Amino acid sequence: MPDSLLVLAIMAVITFASRLLPFVLFSRTRPPRWVATVETVLPPLVLWLLVFYSLNSVAWRTTPYGIPALGGVAMTVLAHRWKHNALLSIFSGTAIYMILTRLLG
Repeated sequence: MPDSLLVLAIMAVITFASRLLPFVLFSRTRPPRWVATVETVLPPLVLWLLVFYSLNSVAWRTTPYGIPALGGVAMTVLAHRWKHNALLSIFSGTAIYMILTRLLG
C-alpha cells in the first residue's frame, strides 16, 4: 500500500472515530452542561475568529483605509440579518468587497 493511501486510511479512521465518540459517550446519559455551553458558544466564536483573521491583513493607514473590507463585512452582516441565507450573505459581501476594491484601490 503506498504511503499516501495509508495516510488517507488513518485520517479516515480518526475522522470517523471523532464523529462517533460523542454518540458512544452520551448514548445512555444526557451530556454535561459544559457540552451544551460549548455547543452554543463555539460556532459564533469561530465565525468571529474568522472575521478578525480576515481583517488582520488590512492596511488601515494607507488608501483605501480598509473601506472595502469594512464594506464587505457590513454587507455580509446586513444581508444575513435581512434574509438569514448564508450563501446570499457570503456572495453579496464578496461582491461589495470586490467592487469597492476596484473602485477605491
